Amino acid sequence: MAGRERAVSRVLDKLEASVNSGQYYEAHQMYRTLYFRFSSQKKYPELLNLLYKGSTLLLQRDQQGSGADLAILLIDVLTKSETKPCEEWIEKIAKLFESMSSSIPERESFLTSAVKWSMDGSKKGHPLLHKKIAEVYWREKKFSSAHRHFLHSSDGAAYATMLIELHTSKGFKSEIDLFIAQAVLQCLCLHNVKMASEALNKYTGSHPTIKNDKGPPYDLPLLNFLWFLLRAVEEKHVMQFKILRRCYAISIKRDPNYSGYLDKIGRIWFGIEIPQDGRNSNSMFGGLLKSIIGDVDGESSDDEGDLAANCAPVPDLD
Repeated sequence: MAGRERAVSRVLDKLEASVNSGQYYEAHQMYRTLYFRFSSQKKYPELLNLLYKGSTLLLQRDQQGSGADLAILLIDVLTKSETKPCEEWIEKIAKLFESMSSSIPERESFLTSAVKWSMDGSKKGHPLLHKKIAEVYWREKKFSSAHRHFLHSSDGAAYATMLIELHTSKGFKSEIDLFIAQAVLQCLCLHNVKMASEALNKYTGSHPTIKNDKGPPYDLPLLNFLWFLLRAVEEKHVMQFKILRRCYAISIKRDPNYSGYLDKIGRIWFGIEIPQDGRNSNSMFGGLLKSIIGDVDGESSDDEGDLAANCAPVPDLD
């Protein structure tokens, strides 16, 4: 075992020397040769180490195509070796993703493969991976993509913190409650009442211009509605839910998507079946916030291609 480790270490040193001397093409081809050799021998731990180091070295030297290629092979080996999602590999995947240029198509392929690998019983992917990727997009000021991944991160506080930054830097004062309303309703449609509650508490408690930051009653009716809605969901109080929809009808009408979200929430949490009436309730990423953040970072609604099938917020995830 010790002899094999020394042999692998010598190979890694030789490859690193090739990269450092600028022999990028030769180094990349050698990495790929070793990938096929180690795969056939099922030397997965050595291969994972080799591909991660190789991808990191090449990306650090702006060899984007070659570095991304090795990163994609890394995900392939994680899958073949049946490596379970864990903090160590999720951290490494996020670092590689951040090192890739957003201009190369391989970045999207790498992310799609990584989310698929991380599913492991969850059809949305591992929450920690979504959180790490969301944070990368957040640092890049790509709020639309960050929003999509934060929805599946289970970290309501971090999600709300991003929304506060987005609103205070890009939004209008009159939209302060709309930013968090979209998030809370979507979290509830994704069966995550804990995240919805954390997001609302963090947003109202930390936003610099929200009064009564210690809790209701708020000056904004929509915030009060969200607070009461969460209580109704937690207590399974169907009558309170129905009354809230009537009492706050004017606030709910501020975004045409809210009614569709609430229909979905009624079905999930209270067993209320509402007949289809032709309304477009199938877009969990529509409405005012979509148009705002789409304009902010210049992304289209389907800018991640196939990844949308894995992590985009759609109503029928139950």
